[in-house]
Amino acid sequence: MVENRTGAGTLVGTETVARATADGYTLLLTTVAHAVNPSIHASLPYRTVEDFAPVGLAAKAPLVLVVNKNMPVSTLPEFMAYLKARPGKVNYGSAGIGSAPHLAGELLNHLAGVRAMHVPYRGSAPAMADVIGGHLDFMIDSAPTGLAQVQAGTVRLLATSMAQPLPQTPGTPPIADAVAGYEAYTWNAVFTPAGTPAPVVDKLNATLRAALADPELQRRAYDMGLVLQPDTTPAALAAFLQGELKKWGEVARTAHMTAN
Repeated sequence: MVENRTGAGTLVGTETVARATADGYTLLLTTVAHAVNPSIHASLPYRTVEDFAPVGLAAKAPLVLVVNKNMPVSTLPEFMAYLKARPGKVNYGSAGIGSAPHLAGELLNHLAGVRAMHVPYRGSAPAMADVIGGHLDFMIDSAPTGLAQVQAGTVRLLATSMAQPLPQTPGTPPIADAVAGYEAYTWNAVFTPAGTPAPVVDKLNATLRAALADPELQRRAYDMGLVLQPDTTPAALAAFLQGELKKWGEVARTAHMTAN
């Protein structure tokens, strides 16, 4: 049974799992927000690492860099030159503070040494609408949302956010081609309460891996712009989370992000 516990940027649902019985019957399916929340909230009602047992990383969800059609750039190098020449004068939108598009934009600022101005919205759709309408210059949004607008001819695609090419957009360069070390994406991972017996965690991981290897699920994931992780392990997720905590913690501090 899936129970959607919405609210407070994933905090409500996450706390629910942290307080649940450690028997393997309560799972947390969460996103990159799990790694960001410790850096943008003054306090959390749970401990991000200690209160959970990792089960596996389910998927990565790449983003795409799109710009308003009237922006005088048509390539990634031109875009970066445009940003560098106009510190504080180019803006980008996001689905809100701490959202994947916000993180992606601030990582660009951090690694490229540019200063694009963040404009948060209540959701991705109104932000994308303002990119289309010319009120915003660019956005680094989810692949399905961004590519739908590219196909409709309402925005221009310049780059993708993951280090490896995106199969849905052959020939489109990754941002890392112009900004060394750049890689941003959201993700979905499964955790269970800390203290869940290791054999139970292993069984959960095996079930997750089997599901992720299903050809029909992989086809549907491709259509949704997801990159499934069928070889995931609890240890790999634990290491991945540590890397994400460090990466986004540094970006959040540099950008003075706060949700309070």
